[in-house]
Amino acid sequence: MTKAFKSGLAVFISIFVILIVIAAVQFIPKSDGGSASAAVSSSTNRSTANKVNTKEYIAALYVEGTIAVSNNTYNQHWLLSTIDTLKNDSRNLGIALFVNSPGGAVYQADEVYLALQDYKTAGKKIWVYQGPMAASGGYYISCAGNQIYANRNTLTGSIGVISGQFVDVTEFLENLGIYTETIHSGSNKLLGSSTEPLTDEQRDIMQSISDECYQQFVSIVANQRHMSYDKAEALADGRIYTASQALDNGLIDGIDSWSNMLDTMMLREFDRELKVINYKYEPQLGFMNRMLSTLSKLQKQEAAAKLGLPVSVLEQINDENFNSYPAYLYR
Repeated sequence: MTKAFKSGLAVFISIFVILIVIAAVQFIPKSDGGSASAAVSSSTNRSTANKVNTKEYIAALYVEGTIAVSNNTYNQHWLLSTIDTLKNDSRNLGIALFVNSPGGAVYQADEVYLALQDYKTAGKKIWVYQGPMAASGGYYISCAGNQIYANRNTLTGSIGVISGQFVDVTEFLENLGIYTETIHSGSNKLLGSSTEPLTDEQRDIMQSISDECYQQFVSIVANQRHMSYDKAEALADGRIYTASQALDNGLIDGIDSWSNMLDTMMLREFDRELKVINYKYEPQLGFMNRMLSTLSKLQKQEAAAKLGLPVSVLEQINDENFNSYPAYLYR
């Protein structure tokens, strides 16, 4: 065998052994009561655990990643089911919602917002903490909170709507001598086709969809943040805000750490310390899928390093759920 072949084989065997060890560790049963689709663990917020009422608790519910039907970090069904379960659990007194999302689909974002509003009909409180980013759909969901806090380095806002993005390749194809024709009924049935130029009527159709979603978004911001529609609309030009800018504009209520917000929530809402139980979505992958996922992560890290980009940015670029049409997006 050549030296290069031996070296390559050694690297392959090393990676394979590492993947087997990772998979074996992940197969170890969880001792924290985690379900098949969620990591659930409990903790206390201070060292005075003997003062904690172990029957009543606050749920630390994590909303992370692109808001869609399902992807590696987000699952709509799991999130809605968890909110409903917490609403009907008499031991649960409130939700501390951790949001770290660049936004996503309008439909799913609104479903979560409405589910959180329904949760509050049980007389329970929601405090929101915004992580690195709570933009667009992430801010939309945040509006369900009785209070919104952010880290001092949080980027939030991006109140706006994208209803579609179209590419017209007709001229390019004609230059190559390629001509297409689609038989259809209905003058707007081919709306969005890359082989048909967008008409003025179709632009108006898509703009009306965008405007309707936008007005809904602005109305929610105005109602939940106790400001006039005109003020909310002035803030809703699609820009992102720093935490201090968001605080000055009334989009959030405070800037602090996650642990300090939990302390403040317990003091103001319950006047006592409570146990905190974490609810975080974790997809359950089979052995082969775990191996492929690990290899994919290694490849993404290598590609990101060559491009000089954070891995998270590269993942968002490649996220088909985030860029699919016709899922109209808050971004």
